[in-house]
Parts: sequence; C-alpha cells; structure tokens
Amino acid sequence: MNAPHETITLNNGVTMPPIGLGVFQSPPEETSAAVEAALRTGYRHIDTAAGYLNERQVGEGIRRSGVDRSEVFVETKVWVSDYGYDETLHAFDKSAGKLGLDVIDLLILHQPMPQHFERTIGAYKALEQLLADGRVRAIGVSNFMPHHLADLRKQTTIVPAVNQVELHPYFTQPDVRAANAQHGIVTQAWSPIGGITFYPGYGDERRSVMQDETIKGIAAAHGKSPAQVMLRWHIQQGRSAIPKSVNPGRITQNFDVFDFTLNDDEIAGIDALNTDVRLGPSPDDVDPSTWGLEIPEA
Repeated sequence: MNAPHETITLNNGVTMPPIGLGVFQSPPEETSAAVEAALRTGYRHIDTAAGYLNERQVGEGIRRSGVDRSEVFVETKVWVSDYGYDETLHAFDKSAGKLGLDVIDLLILHQPMPQHFERTIGAYKALEQLLADGRVRAIGVSNFMPHHLADLRKQTTIVPAVNQVELHPYFTQPDVRAANAQHGIVTQAWSPIGGITFYPGYGDERRSVMQDETIKGIAAAHGKSPAQVMLRWHIQQGRSAIPKSVNPGRITQNFDVFDFTLNDDEIAGIDALNTDVRLGPSPDDVDPSTWGLEIPEA
C-alpha cells in the first residue's frame, strides 16, 4: 500500500501525516514488529511516550523497517514525573537515547498536572528551549482542557502545535476542539475509534463504539469497517488520529481510509453520537501522587 500525500500543516509550518500508529499499551516485545509493519504498510507517523515504556522498541521498529528516518514523523511525550525545566531537558535526552534519534519531530507534555502547574510551566519552557535549539521540530501538549491551555498561554511564549486528547464518536470534546482551533492548535485524537485502548479502571462499563448501529450502517454503505469510518470522520474534520494495534491486518486496515469520503449527513450522524463520557481519567486528576510512574534512564 502506498503512502498517501495528505498531511496536516502545524502552526510552525512543519507537516505531519494525519494518521499515525499509536503504541499505548503495546507490549514492548510486540512493539517493534508493529512499528515495522506499519511503516511497510505506508504509515509515516509513529506516536509513543516515555510513560509507555516502549520507546526503545519503537526506534528498533523504525530502523528495521528500512524506511529512511527523514520520512518518519516521530512523536513522544514527557511524563509528569519528569516535569520541571531541567528535568524535562533530561527527559528529552532519555527519550532521544531510547529512540536512537538526534531530533524528535514532535515532543509533547503528557498531562497538564494542574496540582503542580509551576512544574508544567517549567517543563513547557524546556520544550521551547529544545525547539529553539533544533532538537525538536514541534512542541505540544496532551490532555489539556481549555482552562489548562489558557493558563499555559499566559506564562509561555510558543503556542502548542498539537493537543492530543481522548476523542471518539462517544466523546467528541467540542469545547476542547474549539479552544484548539482558536489558537491554531491541531487536535489529535487518542482512542480515536473508541474503547480499543483505555486506562485500566476507567470506562469498564463502556459501550463499544465499534458496535454502534449508526456507524455500522455508514460502514456498510461504503464497504468499510466501523474503525475505518471513524478514522475517516477524524481526517475529514482536520484532526490527526493515532489508532493503536499490534495486529498486522488491523494496522493495514486502519491505514486504508484515503479512498472514500463521508457526506455531510454521515458526519452529522456521527457527531450526534456524543455522550460526553470519558474512557480515561480526568486530566485534572493526574499527577505523580495518583500515577506514580518513574521513567527509567535506559
């Protein structure tokens, strides 16, 4: 399968493929093969995080794929235990070393950590410095709600290029998308097909978006799967999406979304499915006391 030419232009002029392979909860022993399969399929965007503990395997998969590094957009995240100016500069070194990269295409803060927002500000200022030094090509945030973005903008200089948030047909976050659009920030969806990846202990009573009758009907009309319909829904509204899988067949299927178009009624029908129910934790609740993960040096 050939890589499509569609890209999203970030607010600093850097271009990013709209569909990326996500590796949240991908076991390290399966991550390299998943990344390799994705790149050979045509993906040119990989999303990982220090907190996923599989950055090293992502780097291995990129090298094993045979795809030139210059063609792959690599995105990773700084975990909250490494927030603070000096700590985040060191977090970059840890991630870059594990990935085997000199430059990271997009480096973002994983959570807003409002209980210790001064450390969040320090971390973001470190991202600004890394950008100025040419060690990253773009910077951003993840799970930032409008009030977090407003507080960040008051104390920093560079507008985030991306805000990665939980977003799927049952949780569409219109206020977040509007705030992102107001500032020229690309909205990027994690769990873009809803309930395939989720935080342990959250959303255990969730309904499967994959079984939704509206989406199944749209999928049947186009000869596509429900997952493909949802990914197309994101792309047509200008969002980036990072579906996760370690299954080669699903990895290929999730990328095969550039040969059909949803009409306005289909888009509106999917938009109307919003329930405002999260699958993951509230961003206001995540800090080292609740998520005590320490990122290893190597």
